[in-house]
Amino acid sequence: MFGIVHYEAFLMTAIMLNLIPGSDTMYIITRSISQGKQAGILSVLGILTGSLIHTLLAAFGLSLILAQSIVLFNIVKILGVAYLVYLGIRMLMTKESPAFDTADSKKLKGEKVYLQAILTSVMNPKVALFFIAFLPQFVSATEAGPLPFLILGLTFTVTGGIWCSLLALFASFATQKLRNNQKFSVILNKLTGIVFIGMGLNLLRAKANP
Repeated sequence: MFGIVHYEAFLMTAIMLNLIPGSDTMYIITRSISQGKQAGILSVLGILTGSLIHTLLAAFGLSLILAQSIVLFNIVKILGVAYLVYLGIRMLMTKESPAFDTADSKKLKGEKVYLQAILTSVMNPKVALFFIAFLPQFVSATEAGPLPFLILGLTFTVTGGIWCSLLALFASFATQKLRNNQKFSVILNKLTGIVFIGMGLNLLRAKANP
């Protein structure tokens, strides 16, 4: 089908992989806990957008260039680390609650959360390596054009989106009372900052070996 082999096996594997917590999952959960349902869902949409970008890069071979170029890989990795650490430090330094207040602030903060999630995903070279190492296993060697990669990438993104949305809703609901408390809300924000810094430092371990 469209150059794809063993699609059912891919679907089951994709679901299982999405259930395993990763950096994207941690980002979504921490946003949901510290800022609530809207921030969590916007984070999911941002991560999914980043996943679609990685799908396009894998489909048209650009991710392979990233994997084969040590210099380019390390540049992307350092940018990703710096960005996550920057977000973490900002959240540690803020003394205000991160909750969404007025309609204007909701729109502004919502845009920031969405864009930050996209950048977090796109600047993670480990995601690019995952796509070029995983997807080709389910693509026929005789029909290895962009279409099967796009279909597989979309499948992985959709299944991941469903699971991450459930996580965001659960995490935001379970911590709603804590966020409504001003002091706890600030503490949650700082804990989120620590998690982001940890995610950034963990990204330093990534190597250009798909």
